[in-house]
Amino acid sequence: MSNLPVPRPFLKWAGGKTQLADALVERMPSAFNIYHEPFVGSGALFFRLYRARRIRHAVLSDLNAELIDTYIAIRDCVSQVIAVLSEFRPDKEFYYALREKDPWLLSLPERAARMIYLNKTGYNGLYRVNRQGKFNVPFGRYKSPKYLDQMNLLAVSQALQDVDILWTSFETVLQRAIPGDFVYFDPPYMPLSQTANFTSYHANGFGLCEQAKLRDVCVELSEKKVYVMLSNSDTETIRSLYGLPYFTADEVLANRAINCNGAKRGKITELVITNYRCEATNELPLLSERAANSVWNIA
Repeated sequence: MSNLPVPRPFLKWAGGKTQLADALVERMPSAFNIYHEPFVGSGALFFRLYRARRIRHAVLSDLNAELIDTYIAIRDCVSQVIAVLSEFRPDKEFYYALREKDPWLLSLPERAARMIYLNKTGYNGLYRVNRQGKFNVPFGRYKSPKYLDQMNLLAVSQALQDVDILWTSFETVLQRAIPGDFVYFDPPYMPLSQTANFTSYHANGFGLCEQAKLRDVCVELSEKKVYVMLSNSDTETIRSLYGLPYFTADEVLANRAINCNGAKRGKITELVITNYRCEATNELPLLSERAANSVWNIA
């Protein structure tokens, strides 16, 4: 295990934070206790912090059951996942045959291998389900998709050994986080337009009601003196939701990584919202100067 490479995200994920990981680290509290990530996705920030040895203990969670089972399988039975992946073929016929299989009739290692394979060989690395919760991304045209990265999967398994991995919705973090903990929320983003919401995260979606509920959870965590950082799109709706004395925000530039129109892929602004002052950055307040004075500082 000592000769393993540093772990990297093993899945592609719409809105994944690999490209923004450094900017997020700059805006983190200088010290914290337990790290919580309730929308784990590709886990880009978790792996970045693990490589930097910034994590004492972590709780990774998500409402996507297949995703969570994949993390658990890599943590607990990675050799079996690798064995299943080694039997797969990177062709269109195999892809659609595997896509049609009911994941809940498969074993845990088979389900995880299916998830990784479909993610790495499907169009643009999308995770999208229909209203029945069935994965429906078409086959991607890759010359040599790398769905079996054995060394990285072993490194990821090592990184996950002391991590709690939970299938649960984001609001349950209120039951776990205590003062001094750090929670990073990377929810499905508020769409920039009515046609931009192309990544149905799960069958029930993540609309305005869920965004408002998430804001309320951030308020409760703030009252408990839990550090909170949240990423979201730079829209008037998000600015309005977080226009409370608890929060400030910083604009960051991000690549529009997934768009059916290649000409529209480029830099856009996103918001990184925190409930603490970080002296290392120049924040863009979402609230008045008087209200901003009530925001508690990083110790």
